[in-house]
Amino acid sequence: MKYTVIGGEMPHEEMEAYVDMLRKKYPERIFREITFTLDGDFVDINYEYDVVPFDRIRRITGYLVGSLDRFNNAKRAEESQRIKHTV
Repeated sequence: MKYTVIGGEMPHEEMEAYVDMLRKKYPERIFREITFTLDGDFVDINYEYDVVPFDRIRRITGYLVGSLDRFNNAKRAEESQRIKHTV
């Protein structure tokens, strides 16, 4: 994670306090960069999220799956022989 301070200097402990607050507020997010802009007694915080990969889940032959690698031969054959509908 990259920290940037604009408009002055900020103690490391204060930056960590703001980062802890963001992590508690958005626990499911991964932060890529956080920018602190100092304006007198006020601090503006701008942050960017990192991209989180996800797996597409589909319903195939009655099962919710992300891939076919755990199917046995019978289920693989059932999947290959099914009629695929177009939208």
